[in-house]
Amino acid sequence: MKIELDYVKVGDYYLPDLTIEPPPDRSLGKYGLLRLRYLKEYRPIVWAELVMEGKLYAHLLETEDAAQDLLDSMMPGMAKEAGATEDLKARGPMRWVGLMNRCKAQVEEIIFVELVYS
Repeated sequence: MKIELDYVKVGDYYLPDLTIEPPPDRSLGKYGLLRLRYLKEYRPIVWAELVMEGKLYAHLLETEDAAQDLLDSMMPGMAKEAGATEDLKARGPMRWVGLMNRCKAQVEEIIFVELVYS
């Protein structure tokens, strides 16, 4: 992949004409920030390309949205499969909380593998 840059002459030097990506209209959440950290630490070339192209925050917001959609779509099925029903919530709230935490941890592990750390 070749990145073509425009240059501006400043005095005797040619400097790249770079523009800074405007800040996003909303802040990043947990999954977007984890993706950012992962890209910086383990995929610095991908991170640099996204920065140079001005697509970093769009990518991070897309990751955040996809992760939230996956979490919202998978949690009800996982909770039902684990037996975390409204009846259990009324009878044994601590058991219900434990089951829901386990389900969320399983779904988050899927999100990490498929979206954040890929």
